[in-house]
Amino acid sequence: MLDVRRLRLLRDLARLGTIAAVAEAHTYTPSAVSQQLAALRREAGVRLLERDGRRVSLTPTAAALVRHTEVVLAALEAAEATLAAARTGLSGTVRIGAYPTAVPTLLPAALVTLARDHPALDLMVTELDPVAMPDALRDRRLDVTLWHDYDVAPVAPDPALDSTPLLEEPVFLALPADVDVDPHGEPIRSVRDTDWIVGSPGTLCHTVVAHACQLAGFTPRVRHHADDFTAMLALVGAGQGVALIPRLAVSRPPAGVRLVPLPIRRRTRLAYRRGAGDHPAVAACVAAIRASTEAVVDTWAAAG
Repeated sequence: MLDVRRLRLLRDLARLGTIAAVAEAHTYTPSAVSQQLAALRREAGVRLLERDGRRVSLTPTAAALVRHTEVVLAALEAAEATLAAARTGLSGTVRIGAYPTAVPTLLPAALVTLARDHPALDLMVTELDPVAMPDALRDRRLDVTLWHDYDVAPVAPDPALDSTPLLEEPVFLALPADVDVDPHGEPIRSVRDTDWIVGSPGTLCHTVVAHACQLAGFTPRVRHHADDFTAMLALVGAGQGVALIPRLAVSRPPAGVRLVPLPIRRRTRLAYRRGAGDHPAVAACVAAIRASTEAVVDTWAAAG
């Protein structure tokens, strides 16, 4: 019988690329990871790894085994969900991950509802960039995330995760009030010679600006890096450049900032480990966050 914990290590080696990275993710030593993978090879009875210089790579059999491992792990999540549903009441810790603009807008009302309806749940919120969310879910550091991408920079589905759509919002070009755009042309192309305020390299916001400008035929001239949309808007208002800002972040734009709607959408999904969707605690979080999001969208409609 194959050991699930060792299968998880093989899966993570396929994802992370090195034994050192797997060891760090699991707080093991590299030697311990190597020993566990050697034990898995003996259990499997076939070669799973091959040397590629100083690195190791998976054999075709190991790659197939990783695909089976995703199915096995999803089945275990589903089994845990079945057991949780058989218990009376919801209890335990639920770790929720959210991107920065979702924390003050979509989460507060949901947390109030969950605390009222399920007082035995211990809710823990972590703010992080969407780029980091898949790993945090796989490693069980999070249970539910508000994860997003953009239609101009879509993220490929992750075989370890399930998700459900939550929100699609418009994106604006924020620019100083004295900067003009071509009313008959493409707004982003109109500011190709203007300085840009973008997220830090490696963040999704940084990637989106690069993609959007590339589609408009140029490379943005980056002047400032900021990972908070409030800071971006303040810099725009100070005449420091232009930025891309999603609807959730523009409830109170500062004076001196003009917002031009773009044909770009930010798409938020509720994500969790594959097989965990029927877990009562996960389902309760999904329902509460969905209700709070619908209330926010209703206020947008009322405001016109």
